Amino acid sequence: MEEGKSRGDLHVNVLKQTPLRQGGSFKSTTLSGRSTPRNSPTHRLLHSSRTPRREGRGSGGIQWFRSNRLIYWLLLITLWTYLGFYVQSRWAHGDNKDEFLGFGGKSSNGLLDAEQHTRRDLLANDSLVVVTNGTNKIQVRNAKKIDVVLAKKGNGVSSNRRATPKKKSKRGGRRSRAKAHDKQKATVVVESNDVEVAEPDVPKNNASYGLLVGPFGPIEDRILEWSPEKRSGTCDRKGAFARLVWSRKFVLIFHELSMTGAPLSMLELATEFLSCGATVSAVVLSKKGGLMPELARRRIKVLEDRADLSFKTAMKADLVTAGSAVCTSWIDQYIARFPAGGSQVVWWIMENRREYFDRSKIILNRVKMLVFLSESQMKQWQTWCEEENIRLRSPPAVVQLSVNDELAFVAGIACSLNTPTSSSEKMLEKRQLLRKSVRKEMGLTDNDMLVMSLSSINAGKGQLLLLESANLVIEPDPSPKITNSVDKGNQSTLAAKHHLRALLEKPENPVRFSNEFSRYRNLDRSHRKRKLLADSEGTHEQALKVLIGSVGSKSNKVPYVKEILRFMSQHSNLSKSLLWTPATTRVASLYSAADVYIINSQGLGETFGRVTIEAMAFGLPVLGTDAGGTHEIVEHNITGLLHPVGRPGSRVLAQNIELLLKNPSVREQMGIKGRKKVEKMYLKRHMYKKIWEVLYKCMRVK
Repeated sequence: MEEGKSRGDLHVNVLKQTPLRQGGSFKSTTLSGRSTPRNSPTHRLLHSSRTPRREGRGSGGIQWFRSNRLIYWLLLITLWTYLGFYVQSRWAHGDNKDEFLGFGGKSSNGLLDAEQHTRRDLLANDSLVVVTNGTNKIQVRNAKKIDVVLAKKGNGVSSNRRATPKKKSKRGGRRSRAKAHDKQKATVVVESNDVEVAEPDVPKNNASYGLLVGPFGPIEDRILEWSPEKRSGTCDRKGAFARLVWSRKFVLIFHELSMTGAPLSMLELATEFLSCGATVSAVVLSKKGGLMPELARRRIKVLEDRADLSFKTAMKADLVTAGSAVCTSWIDQYIARFPAGGSQVVWWIMENRREYFDRSKIILNRVKMLVFLSESQMKQWQTWCEEENIRLRSPPAVVQLSVNDELAFVAGIACSLNTPTSSSEKMLEKRQLLRKSVRKEMGLTDNDMLVMSLSSINAGKGQLLLLESANLVIEPDPSPKITNSVDKGNQSTLAAKHHLRALLEKPENPVRFSNEFSRYRNLDRSHRKRKLLADSEGTHEQALKVLIGSVGSKSNKVPYVKEILRFMSQHSNLSKSLLWTPATTRVASLYSAADVYIINSQGLGETFGRVTIEAMAFGLPVLGTDAGGTHEIVEHNITGLLHPVGRPGSRVLAQNIELLLKNPSVREQMGIKGRKKVEKMYLKRHMYKKIWEVLYKCMRVK
């Protein structure tokens, strides 16, 4: 009884704790296997502990996630962030920029959609665009596909070139295939000053120029037993310049990569910074030119992004150096992005024309310091600033260029590259061997005087006027317009020689020298053909040869080149005496082979003309225009001869060429004096001493 009563109490307690549910069934079984109603006390007792656990296992985790919705948001943010970084990485590394994310179509204004989203105001994409001038058409060429079609009027011949694209991702491949059937590759015409426009076809072969010689890099390597690739650095680690730039960060702005003065100067400055332990980043505004392999060889880091990334890098740098007035757009946008950035910008301006000043005048007073190449250039820009009421933040500086160590080494001038086995004396001997080998390759004899002019071919450099002067020497005018004639009976040949020597002893005005020289020119021509006046040994008369470069340079002006070729076609004798050479950085062999250098820059003259001092380092007399930085370098009748700019100077230049042609001893003496001036003023140590002064003033020295 007691046992049954206790069981009854137990059932009663269970019933009190767990109320019965309505509509119970009898499908459940007890441990003994007998059917028991689900709502019965026994059923409730046996399964009361099992049901809550089963519910907890199945729905506890879901209820926890539902109660913590923050987890969902964290997962979504993580996935979104990963996707964003993935897309940005693909975009930054150039994977299908035009087709990635579906921006491949042509927009209403003629620009690619991808270019509309990424193109900066300061520069365009690296793609080449169409140039339509009525005769030539060049289609779009991007980094992935190249499809160039050259078509001329009246000529159905076309040339196609395709580059194999990189392997696309599955998603990019599906999108490109989906769009391939409903659209064709479009030709895009871009009208913008910020986009690189391909030049028209430039003649580059002997069929156009007659005789194209060089470059002579292999001959240099064989004879000199040394090449610039062997250079490991020339920094004087104990010097003041090295101590100042050590562990500093510099950003250098290249306006282009052509083999001309400004890019080459910036290239050498970057090399010197690296050699002295600094960190250097280069921003290239236009990849026009052929210096990119040289930048890679010298391990100069080139920033692919010319806007955002370059701005961020410049903000962290100790100093930013811009190497041309063309860098105006980048400097303007950098200061707009980082207003305090103007205090860390040194602007090395290497141009001297009014259009460059007008382009850059809006920010001249916002940079830390302006640096010029010559006194005449600095005075000209200061005059323009006064006219425009522009006050500079600090007084400008003048840093003249120098002969780099590679050329000084070959020229036989003592420099950092000399070794006991490659002393200056031995290099002079090797240079003579180089001269003979290169002149033999050019087809020149010992009696030929090679006159050389190396620069980009455009009207500002005056190559056409130079050829007109050379033609006056090769084909003399039968009725010269010179009035100061002298009767050959009143002045003997010996007297003419003494008069000429006395004339060379003291500087004279080039115009006055022209009038004096006319007396010499109008002596008996038949006698001068048989014997030189200034050479007592009576050697045979020398023939004039002219070498012009640089063929194929991206800075050449094609219409001007074609004008020169037309002039050559009209003068067959001059054409036989003319040689051409392609654009190259290996110019030591050319200087070694030449006898006279001519710099015929027009307008305001050459800003400085590093080729002038390079030629003087190789012992060449210089015939230059009496303008710009040239008259600061060339001393008339001492290291060379000067002539006026423009067409009036052509006749004076012809007289100067004829003078040196007839007097080998005169050009030798001028060459010796010019070489001494280079050793005194224009070597690397002279240039970097001035650069050190600029850096010390502009950088925050700790």
